[in-house]
Amino acid sequence: MSVTIREHRRQRTCPLGQFSIPCRTVTTKRSSSKLTVCILSPHPLVLSEFERILSKAQFKVVLKQLESTLAPDLRTLEPPKAQVYVIDAHAAKPATGALLANLLERYPESRLIVVGEQHNEANSFSLLRLGVKGLLTYVEAREQLIRALPLVASGGFWVPRQLLSGFVDSILTGQGRRLKTDSVTNLSRREQEVLDSLLENLSNKEIANKLNIAERTVKFHVSNLLNKFGVRRRADLILLTFQRRLSQA
Repeated sequence: MSVTIREHRRQRTCPLGQFSIPCRTVTTKRSSSKLTVCILSPHPLVLSEFERILSKAQFKVVLKQLESTLAPDLRTLEPPKAQVYVIDAHAAKPATGALLANLLERYPESRLIVVGEQHNEANSFSLLRLGVKGLLTYVEAREQLIRALPLVASGGFWVPRQLLSGFVDSILTGQGRRLKTDSVTNLSRREQEVLDSLLENLSNKEIANKLNIAERTVKFHVSNLLNKFGVRRRADLILLTFQRRLSQA
């Protein structure tokens, strides 16, 4: 592993903890076989702390320092390609949504985790609608980020159960109906196989290859699943299924 550090004399406080260390920018290179994680933050100390947290784990970590306002960055931002992006939402909060949309437009197969001071319905539902798969506070990140990264990379969600349940309810309420997902039990064997494959974040083509069926057959089963669960989008179907399994755990 090679590490390049540029030290500055200024001291800053970091939202990840009550400490003060020299401000620095760190670039870390590791084996390409590892899970690639890009950390984006306007705060040098946040980058340093995340680098420390992930330094002993099996990740390839790339740190990207953003401008404090993000406004100039969004026009010229060229983030490195990664499997998972961890975005610090502490600064430039109004621009966070634009940054997330920018990342998903460039790298639609990537996964997003947002770290902030707190997550509640007011600030989390919009992030989940944008496609964020993980929500952590700074305190939680120190303990949970290493476990959250591989789960999110594989297509799962790392979101507090109460928030995820509330988000699912908001989807159903917004459609003018509430669905008790536990009542959806009349799935055929093939529909269950397709649903399980959707939870693995597979595309229609990948599901077709896995199940040895035609892609149009996959689309047919997905359409049936959407109708049975009373939702319009695959993302909502996946969220409902996760919520259902959490409630049964």
